[in-house]
Amino acid sequence: MTTTPRPPWPARLTIRRTTVADPLARPLLDELTHEYSTRYARPVDLSREYPAEEFAPPGGAFLLLLADGAPVAGGAYRRYDACTAELKRIWTHSAHRRRGLGRRVLAALEEDAAARGYSRVYLTTGPRQPEAKGLYLAAGYRPLFDLSVPPESIGPLPFVKHLEIPRP
Repeated sequence: MTTTPRPPWPARLTIRRTTVADPLARPLLDELTHEYSTRYARPVDLSREYPAEEFAPPGGAFLLLLADGAPVAGGAYRRYDACTAELKRIWTHSAHRRRGLGRRVLAALEEDAAARGYSRVYLTTGPRQPEAKGLYLAAGYRPLFDLSVPPESIGPLPFVKHLEIPRP
């Protein structure tokens, strides 16, 4: 297996508000699909899981983190209820991990959701994704499950975080 060389760091990072259909999103979503299929030993089709319009304004958003114009990470949220955004599809490309990019995407999603009036965010991650669990705990998310119980016995691991809504 060949690996993509890492670019010199730090690259110029920008957030692009876009859609699931953006061609720049395809490599990240393809790798995410492969990762889920591999970790959970079952086929995954993200395009059938949720309609793309759920990740579009006014209730949702799809963000890409670009390094010098190339996609390195991304994530989305959709409306969960009147005051809650549900985070989905947070992903860092395998060639760009361990650089805090997932944390940047998380912060951008939280900021965007707060700007749209959401006062909290909710998410679930899979029990075979300890990296994601660690990210959410480190970012101040409160687990809605017992951390001492083996994750595989719980199923999807739910988290919640309250947001500061910006004042005009």
